[in-house]
Amino acid sequence: MRALIVYANPNPESYSAHLRDVAIDALQARGAEVRVHDLYGDDFAPAMTCQERADYHTAGTNERTIAPYLSDVKWCDTVVFVYPTWWFNMPAMLKGWLDKVLVPEATFILPTKTSPMQPKLQNVTTLAAITTCGASWLQSKFVGEPARKTLLRGMRFICSPRCRTQYVALFKIDTSTHDQRVRYANRVRNIMTNL
Repeated sequence: MRALIVYANPNPESYSAHLRDVAIDALQARGAEVRVHDLYGDDFAPAMTCQERADYHTAGTNERTIAPYLSDVKWCDTVVFVYPTWWFNMPAMLKGWLDKVLVPEATFILPTKTSPMQPKLQNVTTLAAITTCGASWLQSKFVGEPARKTLLRGMRFICSPRCRTQYVALFKIDTSTHDQRVRYANRVRNIMTNL
């Protein structure tokens, strides 16, 4: 297994950082090769510049500024996203990573009048999301969990047709107890061990 962890939380001492480390440990314990994109730690620039948007549809040119990130996406067979859910969605940093790294021609072929979008990340056979939410399960379901849909439905379109998905969330994180957080971290460990 070649696993890429895409991590988005600005606080290096956050619970998300702990979950990232749990995921890394569990994956490595099962023999996986693991690479990590720490978006805040890397000072990743999530907003597209005018020039980057102009180059978006130009194969090759659109890959220059994100080449190391794109290389890892093409290397892995598993992508694990670790992030806090803010305002029912992923942090803007993570959305910017999707916007800038998943570029046409490198990760998918743009749709035409006669054919739909075509996937090019056939190497990715598993997508997983590990998150925490301030809202309850019911509130999150009512809003529709947009990050979950973007990552595990939207991105799945450009991956292998047999791509499996896994989503795990700790709801009501702000009022959670230490025991609940320990149980959730153990659940994350078990999921990563059996991914």
